[in-house]
Amino acid sequence: MSARRRLGARWRRYRPLRTRLAVAASTAVALVAVGVCAAAFAVIRYELYHQLQLNLTQSATLATQQNRGAAPGVLAGECRFLSAPACAQIVPADPAADPAEPYLLPVSEPVREVAAGQRAPYYRDITLDGRPGRMLTTPFGKGKALQVALRADTVEQGVRQAAGLLALVGGAGVLLAAGLGYAVSRTGLAPVARLTATAERIAATRDPRHRIELPPGPPGREDEVTRLAATFNTMLGELEQSVTAQRRLVADASHELRTPLTALRTNAELLARADRLDPARRERASAALGRQLREVTGLVNDLIELARDEEPQPLVEDVRPAALLAYAVASARAHWPGVEFRTLVEEEAAELTMPGVPARLSRLLTNLLDNAAKFSPPGGPVEVELTPRALTVRDHGPGIAPEDLPYVFDRFYRAESARALPGSGLGLAMARQIARAHATDLTAENAPGGGALFRLPLPPGAKRPAGGEA
Repeated sequence: MSARRRLGARWRRYRPLRTRLAVAASTAVALVAVGVCAAAFAVIRYELYHQLQLNLTQSATLATQQNRGAAPGVLAGECRFLSAPACAQIVPADPAADPAEPYLLPVSEPVREVAAGQRAPYYRDITLDGRPGRMLTTPFGKGKALQVALRADTVEQGVRQAAGLLALVGGAGVLLAAGLGYAVSRTGLAPVARLTATAERIAATRDPRHRIELPPGPPGREDEVTRLAATFNTMLGELEQSVTAQRRLVADASHELRTPLTALRTNAELLARADRLDPARRERASAALGRQLREVTGLVNDLIELARDEEPQPLVEDVRPAALLAYAVASARAHWPGVEFRTLVEEEAAELTMPGVPARLSRLLTNLLDNAAKFSPPGGPVEVELTPRALTVRDHGPGIAPEDLPYVFDRFYRAESARALPGSGLGLAMARQIARAHATDLTAENAPGGGALFRLPLPPGAKRPAGGEA
């Protein structure tokens, strides 16, 4: 890396963004101000000298008109600025034809060339009586040249004055640019400074409830920095929800695990003194221990499943919802022999296929059927219907209380009427997560005539084997 690049990298690393932005803005404005002043100076200088040359041209034209056929020599010896008559003299191409009186203006070889027609007219800076002047040499008839000169000290004085004034204006512009650059950086980076302060405060307090104050303004017309701050606020909101959900999950999981773990410890301690127990009590303690181990294992497995956000792609394959539903209903009938499961599969839905993970979709259906069977009255049916659009599971139990309806899919949530029933409150939460991982969603409502109705729309990828859309 070259020294220049290393210097630039060090500057970007050790200088704050506000300083770099102020320097960049100030430099840009300063360059514009200096450039404008330089351009103005060039224009003023050109116009002053151009006006002087126009006067020389006019003086040469007037001298030519008034002195046609004049012999070589001095025509006028007074030189004034922007005023006629100017210093004028006629110079022949042949030095032998020069007059006896000396010339007032310098005569050089190019002047003879103009008189001989070998060179075009030209301007030249000279000195007249110790003062700067400007001279025009132009042809004057055949074999002669006309020299006309005017003083240029006023022009040079005007150029110097313009240079001084424009230098002052340029310096003031540079100072103004520095002030504007600082103001722009301070104003433009104010939301970034607030964002940085908020991030540092969150890092110090570990509290994601802080937000960046956004400037007022119509929606949809914010600048880039304001949109960045709004996006950061949205990210903080998501972080707060995630942290809150994580804390609630830990608290709920610890609460749910505390009771079975206590029971496990009690039964384990009881079995440790098995020699003091009669066979019947020992058998009951052993069965309770096994049952509690299965409950804890199921709860831990459910937590592991809920911690997974998406389905593993290598396990995704085309599955038939009708076949999965038949398997899940058969398992539910074996597990709930006292519940009648009524299944209706429309003909168009029988051959549908959809991408998914068979084991996870089976778990979803099993959780829905177990939930419906749990709340069904003795002898009450559970109605399952599969159409090309959706799968519905309905029970004929008490339904869902209006105050419980928004929370039925929350982890560990259990309504008052369900607290005495078996389960951990994770089944419906897991079912909805599996549904969302398969590009669909699971909803709950109270069915007309009583009972709860769960609806699972088939995902957009569901299709018939021939490739037609479902």
